[in-house]
Amino acid sequence: MFPQQSMGYDRAITVFSPEGRLYQVEYATEAVRHGPLAVGVKAVDGVVLAGEKRSPHSLVDLDTLKKILLIDDHVGTGIAGLHADARKLIDQARVQAQVNRLSYDEPISIHSLVVDICDTKQMHTQYGGVRPFGVSLIVGGIDEGGPQLYTTDPSGSFWGWKATAIGKDSDMVRDFFKEKYKKKMKLDDAVQLALAGIKKASGERSGSEEETGIRIEIGLISSDDMRFHLLSDDEVDALLKESEGSGKKSA
Repeated sequence: MFPQQSMGYDRAITVFSPEGRLYQVEYATEAVRHGPLAVGVKAVDGVVLAGEKRSPHSLVDLDTLKKILLIDDHVGTGIAGLHADARKLIDQARVQAQVNRLSYDEPISIHSLVVDICDTKQMHTQYGGVRPFGVSLIVGGIDEGGPQLYTTDPSGSFWGWKATAIGKDSDMVRDFFKEKYKKKMKLDDAVQLALAGIKKASGERSGSEEETGIRIEIGLISSDDMRFHLLSDDEVDALLKESEGSGKKSA
């Protein structure tokens, strides 16, 4: 992927190649592409985030691995890439959200939160002695502008989305969403689309229903209560069974 001649320009983050590329940022992006998949879908009445948890070893307790996390009452995030890097950024985002509440007596806007995260990411692409954050985040929630869905990448760039995916096989899932997404989609349909996207990437994997429930983590927020909820394993199992049933009917 990276030609041999590039090796002279990837020794430090501050060195541009003759083509204007920062190879360390591209390496960090590659780390994201190898991370377990996370998806997000925006509906007219809410946002859903879902992620696939993969065990690095058969003895690992998957309950200790977190794919979808809460930032504030009205916003959550999904991770693809290095979890240690994500932990640092999420801790910072949580502090920033509380600072905004204390300073302005209102929840932080999703856009402002994403900009703050990306400012930190961008800073780590232009100073010696640091490296880029090898993680992308999907940030979803509801603010005064309605449902919001963003992604951040290691360069510090961000985009708003209707439906998207990060991590392994994300290109395939985005193509799938492009075909299936509908503008007036409700939250229940968005949840099913998110699960269908993960299944599209994972294919026909073996495993019991219990294992499938543990492997997928879901968080969502509805305009009814404006609070981001992390679903339990039982709730995820029920949604997976519903998804399988609807899939058989459509077939």
